[in-house]
Amino acid sequence: VQLVESGGGLVQAGGSLRLSCLASEGILSGRAMGWFRQAPGKDREFVATVTWKGGSTSYADSVKGRFTISRDNAKNTVYLQMNSLKPEDTAVYYCAASMFTTLRDRQSEYEYWGLGTQVTVSS
Repeated sequence: VQLVESGGGLVQAGGSLRLSCLASEGILSGRAMGWFRQAPGKDREFVATVTWKGGSTSYADSVKGRFTISRDNAKNTVYLQMNSLKPEDTAVYYCAASMFTTLRDRQSEYEYWGLGTQVTVSS
């Protein structure tokens, strides 16, 4: 099982990035997916989650209205569109696959994790 994130990089405050998470064939089926992040010196935290059919989403308050999670099951890919980026969004962003089909915001509810992609927002 593999989850591979891409799309991170350096961007100025106010800018946008789109992260992608490519999953091994079949891994997305029946699973909610999530994005988490870990800033330097901080614990990993929930960012966003989407149900396995993509019909419902949920976000951390800190990113609500700025980030959008989506998925294309036919392409085995989950996305995180990040707009109006702030320096405090700087972190390593991780894609994760849940054991459940519904919205999940706890790390313990996720079974598979990618290695992460670095996002750095300069002021």
